[in-house]
Amino acid sequence: MSSLPSWSSRARRRLLVALLASLVTAGSTAARADTAPDARAGTSATAATPDRLRYDVTLRADSDGSRWTGRQRVSFRNASDRPLREVYVRLWGNGDDRCGTSGKPSPVRVSKVRGGTPGRLTVGCTALGITLPKPLARGERTTIALDVSITVPARNSRFGREGAFRFLGNALPVLAVHDAKGWHLDPYVATGESFYALASDFRVRLDHPTALKVPATGRTWTRPGRPGRTVTHSVAERVRDFAWAAGPFRTATETSPGGVRVKSYWAPDTPAAGVRLNRRDGVAAVDRFGKEFGRYPYGEIDLVMTSGFGGGMEYPGLVILGTTEEGGAVVHEVAHQWWYGIVGNDEYNSPWLDESFAQYANARFYGWDGFDCSSEGDWPSDSAALTNSMAYWSTHRGEYYLLYTTGPCALADLERTLGAGTMARLLKRYAHDHWYGVSTTADFKKAAQSVTDKDLGPFWKRHRIR
Repeated sequence: MSSLPSWSSRARRRLLVALLASLVTAGSTAARADTAPDARAGTSATAATPDRLRYDVTLRADSDGSRWTGRQRVSFRNASDRPLREVYVRLWGNGDDRCGTSGKPSPVRVSKVRGGTPGRLTVGCTALGITLPKPLARGERTTIALDVSITVPARNSRFGREGAFRFLGNALPVLAVHDAKGWHLDPYVATGESFYALASDFRVRLDHPTALKVPATGRTWTRPGRPGRTVTHSVAERVRDFAWAAGPFRTATETSPGGVRVKSYWAPDTPAAGVRLNRRDGVAAVDRFGKEFGRYPYGEIDLVMTSGFGGGMEYPGLVILGTTEEGGAVVHEVAHQWWYGIVGNDEYNSPWLDESFAQYANARFYGWDGFDCSSEGDWPSDSAALTNSMAYWSTHRGEYYLLYTTGPCALADLERTLGAGTMARLLKRYAHDHWYGVSTTADFKKAAQSVTDKDLGPFWKRHRIR
């Protein structure tokens, strides 16, 4: 069994906090399309679809941000040669509570569906099938619309609350993906992520009490609403999800040397030293990774910090960070803006492609200070492998840390095998080639083999990258 590295206290905290984030949090996403490569779905019979999605959302909050109601409109195209007869809406916010009870219904509910005929909720009330009025041919667009009601659960989690603060991660319904494997209707997992979505555009209007600050995915601005209320507007292009938070946050805004606006939001009881560390490292990381993997394309990123949140959680343009005096998982979560956000992947079936890559970037940022890869070849069982899906990790939770230790160590070994310069060029080119697209393990293995004359077959076998 791989042993955990031995580090100095601060290095240990920063390098291991990402692991704790996934084990604790879940228990309780270059330029725009005209300058970056367009890695959207192709036009084969098995192309990922529906694509070129646009979400138009208007929601209104109650007095403390615990309940949001409104309307959501989704426009999309069929990218496949095969007619699209139905779509599925994923209500991930119901994952922990499933279908609820008569006295406590599911936290995310939809109604008044237009543009299709809804079926019954399935997969623990996280999937709603909608039959389209007629088959949608390749290249054709259509729109569905629905009323949305979101009640923030009374738990401190990515979709939950901490004191006066509300976190709305994975709360907004999004469309499921259909590809060569069919519809992806995987179950929700609390440890790790189940999510798989295509790059989409969001236009979101959040009407809330003026006393609440509302960080959100995308470029945001505020306008006065009705007396005592403010409207936060957000525009987010080519992102895989939309998240927001609400509460009486303290705020600060700075611009990185590379031109990214970094907006910080923190609860008043968050340790000031930790807030300073997260702000400093967040600004440095977004520029550092922009140089290493390709310029951050969204213009803005929000850091949401509280003292009681368990670890960290990433969303496009917004990360939630449990923060102590030693900071938090900010660098790991910022790395996720590339590894899952810009370079997408199926987080249920291939979680190593975002978690191990983000932790490798995290370790490189901190200089691998004390990170011990000497026992990377030890495995807890014959069935353990870096490329296992969440179906495996959710039933082997004691082994999930391998994605954060053995995974980045495998990438470090690949760096040694290829050479540091070649590895750097590989990752930057790989990100470029999959910008706004979807990465697979097979894609990465092929890309790595293409930059060397060495047979990497034994390398993949040794590191159980299958």
